[in-house]
Amino acid sequence: MDMKHKTLIACCLAVLAFLIAKCPGKVEPKTVSGTLEEPVAEDSVPDNVMKAMNNASKFHQFEIYGDTVNNVSVFGIGEADQQPTEGFGVVVVKNAVSTTFPNMRNSRQPSAVYDSEKGELWLTASAMEGTGVQVERLYQIRFKQDTAVVVATIDPYDIQQAFCQRLGYTTKDEQVNLYIDGKSATTVTNTITDMGGFDDDALWIGENITYNLAGGQPLACVTPGVKFVTGLVLHYDDMPTITAAVTMDNKGKFTLSDMKVDNTKGKNQSE
Repeated sequence: MDMKHKTLIACCLAVLAFLIAKCPGKVEPKTVSGTLEEPVAEDSVPDNVMKAMNNASKFHQFEIYGDTVNNVSVFGIGEADQQPTEGFGVVVVKNAVSTTFPNMRNSRQPSAVYDSEKGELWLTASAMEGTGVQVERLYQIRFKQDTAVVVATIDPYDIQQAFCQRLGYTTKDEQVNLYIDGKSATTVTNTITDMGGFDDDALWIGENITYNLAGGQPLACVTPGVKFVTGLVLHYDDMPTITAAVTMDNKGKFTLSDMKVDNTKGKNQSE
């Protein structure tokens, strides 16, 4: 090979290397982080409230759910006689048989739905609550001679981890591109401009985990929060809610399916 051909090949290789360097590589989505570091312990009723429940001649109740066709009802206990229950106490009734669950919280609008085909009741109760925080625990209840029995429960931490395994994101300028199972699901435009930009770990879940029981099958609803360079508080203004159908096997193990963006939530979303 003469010098002319060697020079031409060298030039072509140099141009190719330049073009490769200029061509931006594919950005791999980062994994969403979780705020919950461990399973959430179930609350215990304060001693004075438990004593009042055990000795009460009457509960002052409010209805959470009622199914007159199947004679299934769920109530929250507001007072045991004259003692406020401090947000504790749920009563499940089937065919006039009452079962009291004193440790279940009845604050933050719990919900329930009865599946008559499977003979099971799904019930949500608050696990954590506070300013900007709403975290629910899901209970699966069945009946033994009309007495309600909790057969399974889903800890918020386990839901968080299941979502973390499947959610990813990238950031560019003021946009957050959200991925589900490695596929782009939606792009959200951030409108908060006075917090110093996105943190290195920008997207977190764990502070907003709730359930939608309206369709009969539980839908887990998780809203990611954005962490900025300035401040430790997560921001939810522009973020959508991600939903997934929850299925439970006969051993109490749950699976998630049909995970998707709920486009009725959040702002500035585009597919």
